[in-house]
Amino acid sequence: MILEVIATCVEDARAAEENGADRIELITAITEGGLTPGIGMVEQVVQAVKIPVNVMVRPHSRSFVYGKHDIDTMAAEVKAIAAAGAAGVVLGALTADGEIDEQALETLLPLAENLNVTFHRAFDELVDQIAGLRTLARYPSITRVLTSGGLGPAPEAAPAIRKLVEEAEACGGLLRILAGNGLTPESIVSFIEQTGVSEVHFGSAIRIGRSGLAPIDAAQLRALADMLHGHSK
Repeated sequence: MILEVIATCVEDARAAEENGADRIELITAITEGGLTPGIGMVEQVVQAVKIPVNVMVRPHSRSFVYGKHDIDTMAAEVKAIAAAGAAGVVLGALTADGEIDEQALETLLPLAENLNVTFHRAFDELVDQIAGLRTLARYPSITRVLTSGGLGPAPEAAPAIRKLVEEAEACGGLLRILAGNGLTPESIVSFIEQTGVSEVHFGSAIRIGRSGLAPIDAAQLRALADMLHGHSK
């Protein structure tokens, strides 16, 4: 079981690594769902930890429908993130009709040639998630999809997430489902058993007071990591 933890600063990244996280998603603007952090932050976090650091590439929080200037901005960010030594990028783009923006992917993915690519929760705004997953499966460089199975919390969409896991396997198993949004340590084992996911994503639920703006709760994260890693053995 892979445990991905959101980090918004170097201290978060260090705490995540020290307390059992397998991977970091580095973002800024956590209350807006995550935006691209400054390149200085990316460089410092990559140098501070040994676990993989995947960096959000999202230029603004208005929507996931991007114009030319947005895509140009994202392209520049992908190049800079790759040069900083990050393991991967987290990105996504939709058309105005609520489908995967393949033109955007065809611009951005070649720039992320040596990086892991996660398609983020723009996926949850798709009109048809199964069709969207099949589209993403055609791009070998996309290794996972971060999803809550829809617009609500992941635990409320367990059947939908199970269908996505099964569809990902049917597409050849190279694309993994990373479940996130609304997961809690108290219910995570049941959620995993219901959905069959092999990767989970935690943010505010492992922070002090379960506040997105608070530091990581080291004891809470360590207990979660030990439980997940023990469960997967």
